[in-house]
Amino acid sequence: MDLVISPEYTPEATVTLFHGDRLALLNQIAEAGARAELVVTSPPYNVGKEYERRTSFEEYKREQERTIEACVGILSPTGSICWQVGHFIEGSGREKEAYPLDLVLYPVFKELGLKLKNRIAWHFGHGLHETFRFSGRHETILWFTRDTPDYTFNLDPVRVPQKYPGKRAFRGPRKGRPSGNPLGKNPSDVWSMPNVKANHPEKTEHPCQFPVGLVERLILALTNEGDLVVDPYVGVGTTAVASYLRNRRSAGADTEQGYLQIARGRLEQAKRGTLPRRPLNKPVYRPTGNEKAAQIPMEWVEGQS
Repeated sequence: MDLVISPEYTPEATVTLFHGDRLALLNQIAEAGARAELVVTSPPYNVGKEYERRTSFEEYKREQERTIEACVGILSPTGSICWQVGHFIEGSGREKEAYPLDLVLYPVFKELGLKLKNRIAWHFGHGLHETFRFSGRHETILWFTRDTPDYTFNLDPVRVPQKYPGKRAFRGPRKGRPSGNPLGKNPSDVWSMPNVKANHPEKTEHPCQFPVGLVERLILALTNEGDLVVDPYVGVGTTAVASYLRNRRSAGADTEQGYLQIARGRLEQAKRGTLPRRPLNKPVYRPTGNEKAAQIPMEWVEGQS
Protein backbone atom coordinates (compact mmCIF):
# COMPACT_ATOMS: atom_id res chain seq x y z
CA MET A 1 0.00 0.00 0.00
CA ASP A 2 1.29 3.47 -0.91
CA LEU A 3 1.86 5.79 2.03
CA VAL A 4 0.04 9.09 1.51
CA ILE A 5 -0.14 11.12 4.74
CA SER A 6 -2.57 14.06 4.89
CA PRO A 7 -3.14 16.67 7.65
CA GLU A 8 -6.85 16.84 6.75
CA TYR A 9 -9.25 14.00 6.05
CA THR A 10 -9.59 13.02 2.41
CA PRO A 11 -10.77 9.62 1.14
CA GLU A 12 -7.67 9.42 -1.07
CA ALA A 13 -5.20 9.56 1.84
CA THR A 14 -3.71 6.39 3.23
CA VAL A 15 -3.30 8.07 6.61
CA THR A 16 -4.77 11.25 8.07
CA LEU A 17 -2.81 12.78 10.98
CA PHE A 18 -4.98 15.67 12.11
CA HIS A 19 -3.52 18.27 14.46
CA GLY A 20 -6.39 19.45 16.60
CA ASP A 21 -9.51 18.43 18.46
CA ARG A 22 -10.82 14.94 17.82
CA LEU A 23 -14.36 16.25 17.22
CA ALA A 24 -13.11 18.41 14.35
CA LEU A 25 -11.60 15.35 12.63
CA LEU A 26 -14.72 13.26 13.20
CA ASN A 27 -16.78 16.08 11.70
CA GLN A 28 -14.52 16.12 8.60
CA ILE A 29 -15.04 12.39 8.16
CA ALA A 30 -18.79 12.75 8.54
CA GLU A 31 -18.96 15.64 6.06
CA ALA A 32 -17.02 13.55 3.52
CA GLY A 33 -19.64 10.81 3.84
CA ALA A 34 -16.99 8.30 4.92
CA ARG A 35 -17.69 5.42 7.25
CA ALA A 36 -15.25 3.74 9.62
CA GLU A 37 -15.30 -0.03 9.84
CA LEU A 38 -13.41 0.27 13.12
CA VAL A 39 -13.02 3.02 15.68
CA VAL A 40 -10.30 2.01 18.13
CA THR A 41 -8.67 4.20 20.73
CA SER A 42 -7.22 4.59 24.19
CA PRO A 43 -8.60 7.92 25.42
CA PRO A 44 -7.09 10.01 28.22
CA TYR A 45 -7.87 8.63 31.68
CA ASN A 46 -8.09 12.06 33.37
CA VAL A 47 -5.07 11.31 35.56
CA GLY A 48 -3.10 14.48 34.80
CA LYS A 49 -0.61 13.29 32.17
CA GLU A 50 1.20 16.10 30.32
CA TYR A 51 -0.97 15.64 27.23
CA GLU A 52 -4.29 16.04 29.07
CA ARG A 53 -6.02 18.70 31.14
CA ARG A 54 -7.36 17.15 34.30
CA THR A 55 -11.00 18.02 34.91
CA SER A 56 -13.78 17.00 37.26
CA PHE A 57 -14.94 13.44 36.78
CA GLU A 58 -18.35 14.69 35.62
CA GLU A 59 -16.79 16.92 32.93
CA TYR A 60 -14.49 14.08 31.82
CA LYS A 61 -17.50 11.79 31.38
CA ARG A 62 -19.38 14.46 29.39
CA GLU A 63 -16.43 14.91 27.02
CA GLN A 64 -16.18 11.16 26.54
CA GLU A 65 -19.91 11.06 25.76
CA ARG A 66 -19.44 13.71 23.05
CA THR A 67 -16.56 11.77 21.53
CA ILE A 68 -18.37 8.43 21.59
CA GLU A 69 -21.52 9.93 20.04
CA ALA A 70 -19.46 11.44 17.19
CA CYS A 71 -17.71 8.10 16.65
CA VAL A 72 -21.03 6.27 16.40
CA GLY A 73 -22.06 8.88 13.83
CA ILE A 74 -19.31 7.78 11.42
CA LEU A 75 -19.52 4.03 12.13
CA SER A 76 -20.42 1.76 9.22
CA PRO A 77 -23.46 -0.56 9.52
CA THR A 78 -21.12 -3.55 10.02
CA GLY A 79 -18.48 -1.66 12.02
CA SER A 80 -17.06 -1.93 15.53
CA ILE A 81 -15.94 0.43 18.27
CA CYS A 82 -13.15 -0.68 20.64
CA TRP A 83 -12.58 1.57 23.65
CA GLN A 84 -9.46 0.67 25.63
CA VAL A 85 -9.37 2.09 29.16
CA GLY A 86 -7.90 1.49 32.57
CA HIS A 87 -8.81 3.04 35.90
CA PHE A 88 -9.14 6.59 37.14
CA ILE A 89 -7.42 6.64 40.55
CA GLU A 90 -8.35 9.24 43.14
CA GLY A 91 -6.52 9.89 46.41
CA SER A 92 -3.23 8.54 47.71
CA GLY A 93 -1.92 5.89 50.08
CA ARG A 94 -4.69 4.03 51.89
CA GLU A 95 -7.19 6.64 50.67
CA LYS A 96 -6.84 5.58 47.01
CA GLU A 97 -10.04 4.67 45.22
CA ALA A 98 -10.23 3.14 41.73
CA TYR A 99 -12.95 4.09 39.26
CA PRO A 100 -13.17 1.44 36.48
CA LEU A 101 -13.66 3.58 33.38
CA ASP A 102 -15.09 0.74 31.31
CA LEU A 103 -18.00 0.39 33.72
CA VAL A 104 -18.53 4.15 33.78
CA LEU A 105 -18.61 4.39 29.96
CA TYR A 106 -20.57 1.20 29.22
CA PRO A 107 -24.00 2.88 29.65
CA VAL A 108 -22.98 5.61 27.18
CA PHE A 109 -22.53 3.06 24.41
CA LYS A 110 -25.74 1.24 25.36
CA GLU A 111 -27.77 4.45 25.22
CA LEU A 112 -26.51 4.94 21.65
CA GLY A 113 -27.88 1.55 20.63
CA LEU A 114 -24.65 -0.46 20.56
CA LYS A 115 -24.19 -4.05 21.73
CA LEU A 116 -21.23 -5.27 23.76
CA LYS A 117 -19.57 -8.28 22.13
CA ASN A 118 -16.61 -8.69 24.48
CA ARG A 119 -15.05 -7.07 27.50
CA ILE A 120 -11.44 -7.94 26.67
CA ALA A 121 -8.92 -7.96 29.51
CA TRP A 122 -5.46 -6.84 28.40
CA HIS A 123 -3.03 -8.33 30.92
CA PHE A 124 0.56 -7.15 31.22
CA GLY A 125 3.26 -8.09 33.71
CA HIS A 126 4.81 -4.77 34.61
CA GLY A 127 3.65 -1.43 35.97
CA LEU A 128 3.59 0.71 39.09
CA HIS A 129 4.02 -1.18 42.35
CA GLU A 130 1.43 -0.60 45.06
CA THR A 131 1.77 -0.81 48.84
CA PHE A 132 -1.79 -0.56 50.10
CA ARG A 133 -3.64 -2.44 47.35
CA PHE A 134 -2.86 -5.06 44.69
CA SER A 135 -0.75 -3.71 41.82
CA GLY A 136 -2.78 -3.03 38.70
CA ARG A 137 -1.73 -5.30 35.84
CA HIS A 138 -4.60 -5.08 33.38
CA GLU A 139 -6.74 -2.72 31.34
CA THR A 140 -9.97 -3.31 29.47
CA ILE A 141 -11.11 -3.12 25.85
CA LEU A 142 -14.86 -2.74 25.32
CA TRP A 143 -15.82 -4.08 21.88
CA PHE A 144 -19.17 -2.82 20.63
CA THR A 145 -21.07 -3.31 17.37
CA ARG A 146 -24.34 -1.99 16.04
CA ASP A 147 -27.45 -4.07 16.75
CA THR A 148 -26.93 -6.36 13.77
CA PRO A 149 -25.77 -9.95 13.23
CA ASP A 150 -23.84 -8.84 10.14
CA TYR A 151 -20.93 -7.13 11.88
CA THR A 152 -17.45 -7.84 10.51
CA PHE A 153 -15.60 -10.55 12.42
CA ASN A 154 -12.72 -12.54 10.96
CA LEU A 155 -11.47 -15.15 13.43
CA ASP A 156 -8.98 -17.05 11.26
CA PRO A 157 -6.43 -14.19 10.88
CA VAL A 158 -6.08 -13.86 14.66
CA ARG A 159 -6.01 -17.47 15.76
CA VAL A 160 -3.16 -18.38 18.10
CA PRO A 161 -1.20 -21.67 18.37
CA GLN A 162 -2.98 -24.58 20.00
CA LYS A 163 -1.71 -25.52 23.45
CA TYR A 164 -2.33 -29.21 22.68
CA PRO A 165 -2.47 -29.53 18.87
CA GLY A 166 -2.42 -33.32 19.13
CA LYS A 167 -5.61 -33.49 21.18
CA ARG A 168 -8.28 -35.75 19.65
CA ALA A 169 -12.04 -36.04 20.06
CA PHE A 170 -12.94 -38.92 22.38
CA ARG A 171 -16.58 -39.35 21.34
CA GLY A 172 -19.12 -38.46 18.67
CA PRO A 173 -18.74 -38.59 14.89
CA ARG A 174 -15.25 -37.05 15.10
CA LYS A 175 -13.96 -39.60 17.64
CA GLY A 176 -10.24 -40.21 17.18
CA ARG A 177 -9.77 -37.22 14.87
CA PRO A 178 -7.96 -33.98 15.83
CA SER A 179 -10.38 -31.83 17.80
CA GLY A 180 -8.72 -28.46 17.23
CA ASN A 181 -8.55 -26.14 14.25
CA PRO A 182 -5.36 -26.52 12.17
CA LEU A 183 -5.14 -22.71 11.94
CA GLY A 184 -5.03 -22.39 15.73
CA LYS A 185 -7.46 -21.52 18.50
CA ASN A 186 -9.55 -18.50 19.37
CA PRO A 187 -7.36 -16.07 21.38
CA SER A 188 -10.20 -15.68 23.96
CA ASP A 189 -11.04 -12.47 25.80
CA VAL A 190 -7.86 -12.32 27.93
CA TRP A 191 -4.82 -11.04 26.05
CA SER A 192 -1.35 -11.19 27.58
CA MET A 193 0.93 -8.66 25.91
CA PRO A 194 3.72 -6.57 27.47
CA ASN A 195 2.85 -2.91 27.89
CA VAL A 196 5.13 -0.37 26.23
CA LYS A 197 7.65 0.57 28.90
CA ALA A 198 11.37 1.38 28.97
CA ASN A 199 12.79 -1.76 27.32
CA HIS A 200 9.97 -2.33 24.84
CA PRO A 201 11.19 -2.01 21.22
CA GLU A 202 8.25 0.28 20.34
CA LYS A 203 8.85 2.81 23.16
CA THR A 204 8.67 6.49 22.25
CA GLU A 205 8.40 9.56 24.47
CA HIS A 206 4.65 9.07 24.89
CA PRO A 207 3.97 8.00 28.51
CA CYS A 208 0.88 5.87 27.81
CA GLN A 209 1.52 4.15 24.51
CA PHE A 210 -0.21 0.87 23.70
CA PRO A 211 1.53 -1.90 21.68
CA VAL A 212 1.07 -2.32 17.94
CA GLY A 213 0.07 -5.96 18.46
CA LEU A 214 -2.91 -4.99 20.60
CA VAL A 215 -4.58 -2.87 17.93
CA GLU A 216 -3.27 -5.09 15.12
CA ARG A 217 -5.30 -8.03 16.41
CA LEU A 218 -8.44 -5.88 16.49
CA ILE A 219 -7.79 -4.59 12.97
CA LEU A 220 -7.30 -8.09 11.56
CA ALA A 221 -10.42 -9.43 13.25
CA LEU A 222 -12.82 -6.52 12.76
CA THR A 223 -11.91 -5.06 9.35
CA ASN A 224 -10.95 -6.08 5.83
CA GLU A 225 -8.20 -4.71 3.61
CA GLY A 226 -8.91 -1.18 2.39
CA ASP A 227 -11.31 -0.38 5.25
CA LEU A 228 -11.08 2.85 7.25
CA VAL A 229 -9.84 2.70 10.86
CA VAL A 230 -10.29 5.81 13.02
CA ASP A 231 -8.53 6.74 16.27
CA PRO A 232 -9.79 10.01 17.81
CA TYR A 233 -6.82 10.08 20.23
CA VAL A 234 -4.06 8.82 17.93
CA GLY A 235 -1.03 9.93 20.00
CA VAL A 236 2.18 8.65 18.42
CA GLY A 237 0.30 6.76 15.75
CA THR A 238 0.13 3.16 16.92
CA THR A 239 -3.29 2.70 15.30
CA ALA A 240 -2.10 4.34 12.08
CA VAL A 241 1.00 2.11 11.99
CA ALA A 242 -0.95 -1.10 12.61
CA SER A 243 -3.50 -0.11 9.96
CA TYR A 244 -0.81 0.64 7.38
CA LEU A 245 1.00 -2.64 8.08
CA ARG A 246 -2.27 -4.48 7.43
CA ASN A 247 -3.32 -2.54 4.32
CA ARG A 248 -6.05 -0.49 5.94
CA ARG A 249 -6.59 3.28 5.69
CA SER A 250 -6.62 5.28 8.90
CA ALA A 251 -7.39 8.68 10.36
CA GLY A 252 -6.43 10.03 13.77
CA ALA A 253 -6.29 13.27 15.71
CA ASP A 254 -4.11 14.65 18.46
CA THR A 255 -3.60 18.06 20.00
CA GLU A 256 0.15 17.51 20.47
CA GLN A 257 2.05 18.29 17.26
CA GLY A 258 5.15 16.56 18.61
CA TYR A 259 3.32 13.26 18.93
CA LEU A 260 2.06 13.52 15.36
CA GLN A 261 5.62 14.10 14.14
CA ILE A 262 6.65 10.89 15.91
CA ALA A 263 3.68 9.13 14.31
CA ARG A 264 4.79 10.31 10.87
CA GLY A 265 8.31 9.02 11.52
CA ARG A 266 7.01 5.63 12.62
CA LEU A 267 4.90 5.39 9.47
CA GLU A 268 7.94 6.15 7.32
CA GLN A 269 9.81 3.40 9.16
CA ALA A 270 6.90 1.02 8.53
CA LYS A 271 7.06 1.87 4.83
CA ARG A 272 10.81 1.08 4.75
CA GLY A 273 10.37 -2.07 6.81
CA THR A 274 12.55 -0.73 9.65
CA LEU A 275 9.89 -0.06 12.30
CA PRO A 276 10.93 -1.42 15.72
CA ARG A 277 8.05 -3.54 16.92
CA ARG A 278 7.10 -6.60 18.89
CA PRO A 279 5.55 -9.21 16.56
CA LEU A 280 1.92 -10.13 17.09
CA ASN A 281 1.55 -13.41 19.04
CA LYS A 282 5.17 -13.46 20.20
CA PRO A 283 5.11 -15.40 23.49
CA VAL A 284 5.58 -13.39 26.66
CA TYR A 285 9.20 -13.77 27.80
CA ARG A 286 9.72 -15.99 30.80
CA PRO A 287 13.12 -15.93 32.55
CA THR A 288 15.06 -19.18 32.75
CA GLY A 289 16.33 -18.40 36.24
CA ASN A 290 19.94 -18.08 35.06
CA GLU A 291 19.66 -14.33 34.43
CA LYS A 292 21.25 -12.20 37.15
CA ALA A 293 18.05 -10.22 37.66
CA ALA A 294 16.08 -13.48 38.11
CA GLN A 295 18.29 -14.75 40.95
CA ILE A 296 17.53 -14.16 44.62
CA PRO A 297 19.77 -11.37 46.01
CA MET A 298 22.31 -12.51 48.60
CA GLU A 299 21.02 -9.76 50.91
CA TRP A 300 17.67 -11.51 51.08
CA VAL A 301 19.28 -14.89 51.73
CA GLU A 302 21.53 -13.48 54.48
CA GLY A 303 18.58 -11.69 56.04
CA GLN A 304 16.71 -14.98 56.45
CA SER A 305 19.59 -16.81 58.14
